[in-house]
Amino acid sequence: MSGLRQLGKSAGFTLVEMVMVIIILGILVLGVSSFVILGTRIFVESTSVDQVLSQSRFAVERMTREIRNAVPNSLRVSNTATVQCIEFVPIQSSASYIDLPIAPEAASKTGIIITPAMGINTAHRMLVYPLTPAHIYSASSTATEGRLLRIKEYDAATNTVTFGSATQELAMRFSEASPKNRFFMIHDAVSYCFASNGEVRRYSGYNMFNTTQPTPAKMGDGVLMAEGVVTGTGTWPISYTPGSLTNNAVVQLTPKFMVNGQEFQYQHQVQVVNVP
Repeated sequence: MSGLRQLGKSAGFTLVEMVMVIIILGILVLGVSSFVILGTRIFVESTSVDQVLSQSRFAVERMTREIRNAVPNSLRVSNTATVQCIEFVPIQSSASYIDLPIAPEAASKTGIIITPAMGINTAHRMLVYPLTPAHIYSASSTATEGRLLRIKEYDAATNTVTFGSATQELAMRFSEASPKNRFFMIHDAVSYCFASNGEVRRYSGYNMFNTTQPTPAKMGDGVLMAEGVVTGTGTWPISYTPGSLTNNAVVQLTPKFMVNGQEFQYQHQVQVVNVP
């Protein structure tokens, strides 16, 4: 009987033992949860960094490819207190001409060209020998003489281009001949803007004939290309050196991006062939 009484006394846990177990379990849970939280934070931060890296790499690569395909002497850069933009005109197609009406020759309704690999789109305009941005952006959209003229029709069988509006043929002539007999077909301008709110946006489809380089407010909403860019006085990411008779134009891209307190900066140089 005494043995049973002794067994009953030794069964179960004391209050001190239970408190010790609770404390130990609390310490273990706290340690495990801290490890899980730290791992989750590292994963989230690395994902954010990887996302910004991917976006910025895509934006810089896209800019580089488009700028390299820009019409010679079509680049211009402007900045305000909150945004810096680079504008240029992409080449839709290009080839050599055989016979075009060029001053001081008389104006003509037709010309003979070599068909570009991309063909001729009559919605595009023909550009010959642009030496300054004004020859493109300040051109008249209805001019019958200049460096940028309208196309009404194109006959690929005879390589004959007919000048004029969509409704009528018009006698036209270009202001100056290209030393390489080269012409470009262009349609509209493209702008990339780095804003102080950290966004990089691409704009297109707006009116190309702007004597003064337009601001984002005049170009629509644009397409968001990247986020996290650092801009401001002394940190604008675009530097442009116009071409000369001996050197190509150069665009220096040095955008700086920041995410989760980490900064990384690109050092990228783009050459634009300066042979109109």
